[in-house]
Amino acid sequence: MVHQRESYVRRTTKKVYIGEVPIGGGSPIAVESMTKTNTTDVKATVREIKKLEKIGCDLVRIAVPDYDAAEALASIKAKTKMPIIADIHFNYKLALMALEANIDCVRINPGNIGGRENIIRTAEAARRQEVPLRIGVNAGSLDKSLLQKYGAPIPEAMVESIVRTVSLLEDIGFDDLILSAKASRVPITIETNRMIANRFRYPLHIGITEAGPPPAGNIRSAVGIGTLLAEGIGDTIRVSLTAPVEEEVIVGREILKSLFLREHGPMIISCPTCGRCNIDLIRLVKQVEKKLEGIKEPTVVAVMGCVVNGPGEAREADVGIAATKGEALIFRKGEIIKKVSPTKAVAALLQEMKQVVKRRGKPRRR
Repeated sequence: MVHQRESYVRRTTKKVYIGEVPIGGGSPIAVESMTKTNTTDVKATVREIKKLEKIGCDLVRIAVPDYDAAEALASIKAKTKMPIIADIHFNYKLALMALEANIDCVRINPGNIGGRENIIRTAEAARRQEVPLRIGVNAGSLDKSLLQKYGAPIPEAMVESIVRTVSLLEDIGFDDLILSAKASRVPITIETNRMIANRFRYPLHIGITEAGPPPAGNIRSAVGIGTLLAEGIGDTIRVSLTAPVEEEVIVGREILKSLFLREHGPMIISCPTCGRCNIDLIRLVKQVEKKLEGIKEPTVVAVMGCVVNGPGEAREADVGIAATKGEALIFRKGEIIKKVSPTKAVAALLQEMKQVVKRRGKPRRR
């Protein structure tokens, strides 16, 4: 795997554990998704979590909108291994029920949880269970007093909501906290998190809320999350898409891989094609992508459409193809290993990749 020296330094934060997953304190940035099933449908919810486990998601959040959903948490928890975050709005008693179900973290929204006493009751229960709280502020659900003060959900209003809640919890000696502030507008999310990062040393969960469907949602998330991560801000991420849960995790991992913050599976680099390309490179890339599904070993795989420049342009790739209509070159770190016909290129690439993985030993996960 190519290792690029980071041009940024991650902010120093307190380390908090969600289940056995460390958050902050220099730990690997965790990828989160959220179930899209009805929580009371235990089988469907567990099935969706299993999908996330299979593709390597680190954390899963579950909506708890009512008492029936809260009662389902214990059954879901018993059937899954992934740490679960209960997502609570409006009714703090649902948070208490989630904690009784041995959930690993509770997210509360100070804008709608019902005031100071409810926040304190939730924190005291979390303290007894030794479970962290995520203070999750959303631009669309700020406290009315803050909207009246600022006139709109601007960064200053969102930061004040965080400050009020953190101060309240610190006053009672509770500091097992993760902070989060999201908006659907990328600039607001970026500026709000910059301000929070400058003020606190608690770990931050970052994302763009209501990012929309792919590909637009992917782009908004990559711009917002990527900007903050490149500034050293962010300890867990969620890509919020109107799409299957697996897509959220795939996009999140690609953001981390693009910044060389975390390795997981192959990274494909490929040329955009030009007048020199005389093969169906798009089709070839899709064939390679399909064959690489399920591989966890971090590798850089190049698929190039020019025999002349391909190995040189992708010389840092672990393995690669540079193909034309008549032949394909298989190369490793820019060195040509063999020539094959284009129809055998994908098989030859995979064979060479297996050798690279074998020489490295067991798959790594960071």
